[in-house]
Amino acid sequence: MTSALFGLSSLAPEGVGQNFRSTMRRFPATVTVITACASGDQRDHGMTVTAVTSVSMEPPSLLVCLNNRTLLHELLLCRPDFIVNVLTQDQIALSDAFSGKVSPEERFRDGQWQRHDNGVLYLPTAHAAIACRRVAAMPYGTHTVFIGQVVSADVSETTRPLLYENAQYCAASPASLPA
Repeated sequence: MTSALFGLSSLAPEGVGQNFRSTMRRFPATVTVITACASGDQRDHGMTVTAVTSVSMEPPSLLVCLNNRTLLHELLLCRPDFIVNVLTQDQIALSDAFSGKVSPEERFRDGQWQRHDNGVLYLPTAHAAIACRRVAAMPYGTHTVFIGQVVSADVSETTRPLLYENAQYCAASPASLPA
């Protein structure tokens, strides 16, 4: 049904999938840890995600793309509150932990996590912390695009965001222009 609704073809031309994967590997992205918690039992969960971008300034909103098979995907379908923690270039270990190298039960042991008014953990030492409320979820292929309306946003003026490109971490720095 989704494929027909959005004009998707289940068969891509030969080689397009691999070429697209290779292209996206070289597409720098900001590294975030998205946090949420299950309602009732306050079971916290977080996952490293690079598919995050702004949608609109009015109302302030962003989108997050999550694989349909992840626990975070299920939590965002069940509970609308989540936080996008934009990591600093000094927080590679946190990114690794939340990307699956550490069990979900152990991930929040590192870092100075605090609970936001919405009940979700956030990282005050991150480059930015953006609290959102899910207002839409659109399945597409293997992923779901979640739209979150921003309820609060804080950014550090003294840190730089962590980037990821071609399977390695990178640091953001101003580009120098020729004189």
